[in-house]
Amino acid sequence: RALSPHPAVAVRCQEGQLAVTVRRDLFGTGRPVRAAELSLGTASCPPLSPNPAQAFVTFMAALHECGSTLQVTPDSLIYRTTLFYKPTRSGNPLIVRATPAEVPIECHYPRRSNVSSGAVHPTWAPFRSTVAVQERLRFSLRLMDDEWSRERLSNGFQLGDSLRFQADVTSEGHVPLRLFVDQCVATATPDRRSSPRYAFIDLGGCLVDSRAEDTGSAFVSPRPRPESLRFLVDAFKFAGDVGNLLYISCHLRVSPAAQAPNPWNKACSFSKASGLWAPLEGTAAICSCCDTGSCLSP
Repeated sequence: RALSPHPAVAVRCQEGQLAVTVRRDLFGTGRPVRAAELSLGTASCPPLSPNPAQAFVTFMAALHECGSTLQVTPDSLIYRTTLFYKPTRSGNPLIVRATPAEVPIECHYPRRSNVSSGAVHPTWAPFRSTVAVQERLRFSLRLMDDEWSRERLSNGFQLGDSLRFQADVTSEGHVPLRLFVDQCVATATPDRRSSPRYAFIDLGGCLVDSRAEDTGSAFVSPRPRPESLRFLVDAFKFAGDVGNLLYISCHLRVSPAAQAPNPWNKACSFSKASGLWAPLEGTAAICSCCDTGSCLSP
């Protein structure tokens, strides 16, 4: 919220884009910053062609551009980006007259039913594809705090931390359901098909990252309820990637809760103590295909 009639940075969250207006006297010192010293997002998007006579610099970007990140909560879509100020070096390399600055920017949009906007291209299957008669399924995937009591306020991690994921499905008048995570893929860009990519859950519910050395990745037992699934993944980054951003896309699926878990409906973690794959539910036989890679749909 602005504390003065002329805030240093003003943001307008529009339907498919955001507009950021930056006062040239960014710090209120009477010394204007150069437009070339300002950029938006990790992609370093430049401002619109500046007019030196104007007291403001303006950025316009689509919600998914400039390296922005998207967080999906049960009630909102939250797009996050950052305004960067990176001052140029002075003529004397021994002194510094300005320090870099970062201004976090967020746009919150209410989430009602399905997402359908020309400017937003979700990578998950639309909710309406699961509608049967008047029944509707609503899927969510959240990063949780250390106690699993609420959604984590920050999506920043350091290597050595554990990412706590909770997947949920809610339904309106549906039969009891059991939720599974078939696949989760991490990429360095929003395109889940891009390279490098790492499928840390694969083969229809095998948490393959749990087999890596020195990791505590695993599905968490017991479930809070059949329609929820929790899993831990040790933080990681792609070698050589200087962006330090990961985009995670997961495929969630349900089966009737009365149906026993099987090789096509499973949640399997590798137990380093026994050297075997262990199911969250059901018998060990349902996880055997995690070793052979033959987990195919019936």
